[in-house]
Amino acid sequence: MAQVTKDTIIADVLRIDPGTAPFFFEIGMHCLGCPSASGESIEQACKVHGVDTQELVDKINAYLASKEA
Repeated sequence: MAQVTKDTIIADVLRIDPGTAPFFFEIGMHCLGCPSASGESIEQACKVHGVDTQELVDKINAYLASKEA
């Protein structure tokens, strides 16, 4: 099962499953194709957007797990 951590790079998350994009849109990260944005870790993006890192990681991992079930 694919899983992400706070250190996973956003571009890697999107490669694992492009369906994860809405999770980033929800936190206000709308420029997922920008080199600086896609090169950030989940933790870095959460800090910039004032979001709880573990909460986002948990949401993404729950989504990924549901796709494999």
